Amino acid sequence: MLKIIKPASYSKREQRFFKGRKQLINQYIKTLKLLSLDPMHPALRLHKVKSKDCYSVSINMQYRILLTFKYLDNGEILLIDIGDHSIY
Repeated sequence: MLKIIKPASYSKREQRFFKGRKQLINQYIKTLKLLSLDPMHPALRLHKVKSKDCYSVSINMQYRILLTFKYLDNGEILLIDIGDHSIY
């Protein structure tokens, strides 16, 4: 199981994101759990973001989480941003 790292900058974005989207919290939790178990699971739709040096996984068809596998050697995934397609 990989460890999910949420830096303070991500936590602030996460709080703002869920202010008007409380209905997505369960999907979000499921996404993070699946990410920690198997980052390559097809349901996550993991792909490299061409314009940035990071990857994206889907919460649903509209919302994404940006992340990096920078710390994967230690079994850690660093979360960067959360939002819709505009975060690309």
